[in-house]
Amino acid sequence: MGKDIAVERTGHVALIEIRRPPNNFFDIALINEIADTLEALDADGTCRATVLASQGKVFCAGANFGDGSSLDAQGRRPGEQSQGVGHLYMQAVRLFRINKPIVAAVHGPAVGGGLGLAMVADFRVACPEARFVANFTRLGFHPGFGLSVTLPRAIGEQNAALMFYTSRRVTGADAHSMGLADVLVPQDEVRSAAVALAAEIAENAPLGVMSTRATMRGDLADRVMQATEHELAEQSRLRQTDDFKEGVKAISERRVPNFSGR
Repeated sequence: MGKDIAVERTGHVALIEIRRPPNNFFDIALINEIADTLEALDADGTCRATVLASQGKVFCAGANFGDGSSLDAQGRRPGEQSQGVGHLYMQAVRLFRINKPIVAAVHGPAVGGGLGLAMVADFRVACPEARFVANFTRLGFHPGFGLSVTLPRAIGEQNAALMFYTSRRVTGADAHSMGLADVLVPQDEVRSAAVALAAEIAENAPLGVMSTRATMRGDLADRVMQATEHELAEQSRLRQTDDFKEGVKAISERRVPNFSGR
């Protein structure tokens, strides 16, 4: 187990906690660590369901672009050329091939790729303070992490388009009303409610649950992989634009971006 995540067991439920507070930014190492852990739990007959949670105020703020000053002409972060965001999203597809149910405990903002991570789960437990944000167009590029498949699958094409085109911050209450959050509880109860839901699932026959889940999800992992390839091509193209650099800079400076369409 790496230093960035920890696993706690309660009965047949495993809780994976991301420990990169306060923002819980991800990179390929973290995504790999989560995938390795989930694959190990898949092979562990005593685990029947998993909770994905995180430390600090933010569930996950996605990728860290900083203030944009360190991005190269292709819009890549230092060291990213060697691993590539492409590689990161391809590793993320591993998360969709897990066989056991996952409940996300979203106690704070899930932003960009962090929203993508929350959508890996079968269910999301949230609170009024949670924020669900697909802020890719505000950054000046295209959704990633398979969100072009997973978000409309959960909340319908209309709601997904609304979130993508506006980059608005969706509150926990609005997320609950549109089906993005399945359970809404006070903030200090998010984790315990997520564990309770996972335990309720774990009371059922594990083979029956996994079989039913495989039927319900169908070819989701393959569709996410195809979508990811398209998303990446669009992201790579748009990351070279002036607008992407302006979007990153504006977010770090907490101001409205001044886009030029170039």
